Amino acid sequence: METHAISLTVNGQTYNGDVEPRMLLSDYLRHELGLTGTRVGCEHGVCGACTVLFDGQPVRSCLMLAIQTDGHELSTVEGLASSTDDLHPLQEAFWDAHGLQCGFCTPGFLMTLVPFLAENPQPTEREIREAISGNLCRCTGYQNIVEAVRLAAERMRE
Repeated sequence: METHAISLTVNGQTYNGDVEPRMLLSDYLRHELGLTGTRVGCEHGVCGACTVLFDGQPVRSCLMLAIQTDGHELSTVEGLASSTDDLHPLQEAFWDAHGLQCGFCTPGFLMTLVPFLAENPQPTEREIREAISGNLCRCTGYQNIVEAVRLAAERMRE
């Protein structure tokens, strides 16, 4: 079995390892690093549950190979909160506005929305809906997710 050495930073921590050339980034994060917050839903890049930040930009980890991350920086949902008592404003807003139900899709929404709100601190409802249009949720009907994003944006501006 052929492997390649990679070195990457995930949530501020450097990881070195050997990966098979065809190993998906989602599998590497979940099975090799134990970062199970990155969810695997459709495995086709459609649902958004596997979204992580790659050098600050949202990407579908089920469509990337782990080997592509060599020398890069990743952020996963585990890196948003410094502790369970100190959640990211988006996480708090999702909780407060009931923007999650089963929670399966939530990490992908959060990782999509972090850079969105950094670039657009006062989004309109239409902009929020457009930003989340690539993420699927089967439980919420999206209205509470939109409200959570508005609430987070408001809190982040204060």
